[in-house]
Amino acid sequence: MALLDRSAWYDLARTTNWTPQYITEAEMFPPEQSDPFGIPMSEWETYDEPFKVSYREYVQVQREKDASTYSVKAALLQSKYYETADPGYLSTLKWHYGTNALGEYAACFPAGRMVRFAKAPAMRNMATFFVLDELRHTQIELYFAHQLVSVDRQFDWAAQAHHTMNWAVLTGRHAGDDIMQTRDIASTSIMVNLSFETGFTNVQMIALSADAANIGDFTFSNLITSIQSDEARHAQIATPVIEIMVRNGHRAEAQRAADIGFWRMWRVYSLVSGIPMDYWIPLEKRDRSFKEYIHEFVAEQFERQLRDLGLDRPWYWDHFIADTDIHHHAQQIALWSWRKTLWWDPHAGVGRAERAWLEGKYPGWNARFGAFWDGVIDSLRGGRVDETYATAMPRLCNMCQYPIGGHVGAVHGPHLHQSEHDGRFFKFCGPVCKWIFDIDPSRYCDTQTIADRLGSGEIGQSMDELLSYMGIGVISEGGEDATRFGWLRDYGGVGVQ
Repeated sequence: MALLDRSAWYDLARTTNWTPQYITEAEMFPPEQSDPFGIPMSEWETYDEPFKVSYREYVQVQREKDASTYSVKAALLQSKYYETADPGYLSTLKWHYGTNALGEYAACFPAGRMVRFAKAPAMRNMATFFVLDELRHTQIELYFAHQLVSVDRQFDWAAQAHHTMNWAVLTGRHAGDDIMQTRDIASTSIMVNLSFETGFTNVQMIALSADAANIGDFTFSNLITSIQSDEARHAQIATPVIEIMVRNGHRAEAQRAADIGFWRMWRVYSLVSGIPMDYWIPLEKRDRSFKEYIHEFVAEQFERQLRDLGLDRPWYWDHFIADTDIHHHAQQIALWSWRKTLWWDPHAGVGRAERAWLEGKYPGWNARFGAFWDGVIDSLRGGRVDETYATAMPRLCNMCQYPIGGHVGAVHGPHLHQSEHDGRFFKFCGPVCKWIFDIDPSRYCDTQTIADRLGSGEIGQSMDELLSYMGIGVISEGGEDATRFGWLRDYGGVGVQ
């Protein structure tokens, strides 16, 4: 077989379905896992993956990727690059590794369920490589982060964050469990392979790779580019799934899955990608703003792909576009104010030049957010550092679990949305999070945010108890301003060592 061209044997080799004789089809492929829509097996067998690869080809390509990426890492480590790297940029790496490394491992489980429960043999074949991809991503990110623990103990959170109750990772875990671990594999594929990997990983992997290369970190740039080349392949798993569902009268279910998955991942990656790109990457090294990347990779490319598949853009699209001007800026304020609870050092990123850049990229930024930072500057210049730490847990959305907020200053934005279920009121940051909850309240009603746990007494009431609960002071100390307020010199103040 190895002597034949792949086209001569591939279709035959992947045709691995058979008619069971001793159990029913429903026992072999339980509907709640495989197909709750009742689509005939003959339809699933028309699944034709757009990206065909054999195991031999897969291993050869992956070996070449690893050889290239690991060799670049070895060379850059010898240069002592990370010992002198920009502190704001190092915080980007710490947050990325902490949220991503074991998040990649979590993605092995939905991929494994596709291998077992997909009715389409071609889908099972693609999902096998999906599992191997995610294992590779986990290993390489953990290994690269481990090499930096000697530079800064905060890099140890790459292996620890997902095992803690830290609020900065709980948000991603909640969204990831929702779309990856708790749905049938058709819906999971649409949410993960389409909405997440096709919708957002280009922004994280390609855009952030460009910024990393600009700053001289070719190790990280090569790492995430290598990962993205895998994402581009298994992101295609959902394409035939949607085509089959639409053809068999289940377009509405496919649309809903796409809409839920897109919003859940937008809430996470608007922070994980947006804040570093617009605040922590040194100004002279920024490739483009986060908003510009979103408009190119999502508002244009992803929307076009949705229409090609017979789906509409999400009903909340205008709300999403407006959110690109607001959400990650408001959350930057929340993260920086609650920096003691983080495992990395968030950079304020609001020197005079940075603020001018933000106003240029996001007209109205100063009117919306400038008042908060003006207050911070006034407190720091007066030596009142304690005033810049948040002292009360913010109100958190019961869906995305991020602080409920919008504009601050001259333009007021926050508006409370809530639903009642079984006598309990659930509060949301906006209409989309509320919509997702209202579709299936029983799926989410038992979730407790950090704020809920504080209110119930599960955590305790003191700041020390809260920090310990979230792993701060156990794995490493909490965060501080990345430059120790060095940016304050722009305003006639001095940094704090």
